[in-house]
Amino acid sequence: MPPPSVPSLLGTEFPFNFLHAEIIKYYIEKHEANKAKRAEFLESTRLSEDSQILESDRNVYNHFALRGNPETRIEALGYRVGYALVEKVARDIPRLSTELEKMKFICKDFWMAAFGNSNSAQFPPFQNIYVVQDNKFFTVASLAEGTQYLKEAAIYLAFPAGVVRGALANLGIKSVVQPTIETLPVVKFNVHLHKSV
Repeated sequence: MPPPSVPSLLGTEFPFNFLHAEIIKYYIEKHEANKAKRAEFLESTRLSEDSQILESDRNVYNHFALRGNPETRIEALGYRVGYALVEKVARDIPRLSTELEKMKFICKDFWMAAFGNSNSAQFPPFQNIYVVQDNKFFTVASLAEGTQYLKEAAIYLAFPAGVVRGALANLGIKSVVQPTIETLPVVKFNVHLHKSV
């Protein structure tokens, strides 16, 4: 049970899951529409008799039309949410000074507040990689157990990975968060920390 000062999403699972699924659907459709527009543009320029369109124009269009796949955009949304949420969760606790204290906070208090359940975390002594395992992660819990939906499940972990990365960024830790699934609904989040020089 989380402390009283820690907000929890336990009572709001259905609205969040519905919203999360709609966000994923939106970004997948937007990405497909951008790919279609890009293909149409490139085809029209290829067939154009007016050869005034320069290759640099095509490169600029490609850059903006294909800027980020759905997973990247959803992860960016999660980053902003995690960055803001960690301030609410950490406001009543003493200042976290070490990297280990910050990681323990993320894996215990923040995880419970953000994802509504506990996890098991491994804190290796001399490495920059922490592994957080959640045995029934809520964004993929509704998918059938087993391995048949592993490919489809990956996009459902982009937002939570962004939430963790954003929370760590607000605590002063640059990281890369990589979720992995071997069997649903067990999810491992590999948190690679960037050491500051």
